[in-house]
Amino acid sequence: MAEGAQVHSLISFSMSSLGTGFFRNLLMLLLPLTASSKSMRAPKTSSLFPLRAASTAASQYIQEASLLAMLASEAGERKLIEAAVEAIGRISAPLQIGDDVAVVDAGGIGLVLKTDMLVASTDVPPQMAPWQVGWKAVVMNVSDMAAKGVKPAAGVLAIGVPGDYRLEDFKLLIKGASDAAREYGFEIVGGDTNACRELVVAVALAGVAKRIVPRSGAKPGDILATTGYFGLASAGLKHLLEGLPARPGDREALVKPVLEPKARLREGLALAPYASASIDSSDGLAWSVHELAKASGVGFRIEHIPIAPEAASFAEDNSLSPLDLALYGGEEYELVVTIPPESWSAAAKAVEEAGGRLIRVGVATREKHVVAVVDGREVEVEPRGYEHFLT
Repeated sequence: MAEGAQVHSLISFSMSSLGTGFFRNLLMLLLPLTASSKSMRAPKTSSLFPLRAASTAASQYIQEASLLAMLASEAGERKLIEAAVEAIGRISAPLQIGDDVAVVDAGGIGLVLKTDMLVASTDVPPQMAPWQVGWKAVVMNVSDMAAKGVKPAAGVLAIGVPGDYRLEDFKLLIKGASDAAREYGFEIVGGDTNACRELVVAVALAGVAKRIVPRSGAKPGDILATTGYFGLASAGLKHLLEGLPARPGDREALVKPVLEPKARLREGLALAPYASASIDSSDGLAWSVHELAKASGVGFRIEHIPIAPEAASFAEDNSLSPLDLALYGGEEYELVVTIPPESWSAAAKAVEEAGGRLIRVGVATREKHVVAVVDGREVEVEPRGYEHFLT
């Protein structure tokens, strides 16, 4: 979905890249058209100084827009999503707004839609090359499709390009997006370009599916599992952005997930017949588990936190908490799933045959809170992770 367009209930929200500039520009367009209160109308004038009157009105609109933009930046991404859901209300589609994808009935076929946006100032480290920007923009969308057990059929791009962006870099970006799409078995079939103050890449994917794995299907006793180890991207970002040292032999393992992430599409497709609930971990392991808990009305007891060895070494060398890197980081695209106990063996075998692995992390509980077992005792896992505007 292109933010700023009329919101359509069939498109899932991904507000991660809205910025204050977006709100200011959008509201400058909308406020004169939608104002209904007296204070929002342009002041009446005798036409002696029409330009001054228009300037006064424009100034008033700018102040209103700036105020609302500031409030959005204070509220954070998730409050914006809640506001959008409230504005639209309940929809007739199988999945409500707020899950990883949207699903609609297209003549007996489940049409699956997904959109997500990448913005240079919040999603692109300085070390990321144009090809990698295009690659990541597609992968972050594929990851959400993977979490629902859906293979993308086609994708389109909408790209906002600053005036000083080189044509060669633009071509490399498109090549990266196209290469990523082909890696996951589909093609980029079109898109749109526009001028923008900074680089913005929005990707929309479509696919079909007979069954969608929701966030809301976990039951007490279901096994909580992931498709990989955590902490690599968190450590990699700290290495790239803060200059914290990494061991020479570990650097590639830390940096690769940041600059060229992978989506677990094969694993997601293999898990689709068995998983009761699923989400990707792009906002962090802790946040993802809390989202499953909230949607399913259960709690979780995390008995094993799968920390990547390279992340543990990085934490040790830089006096950081390895648990924090693994639980509360972001930019990791593993799948976090729940499996009924009777389906565990079949699910693990299916993932292994797809070339992946399924790591048992914990169990769903009737108590509606999330705890982790650390050094033999239970500790509360905070509902936090990566969030735009607030980080």
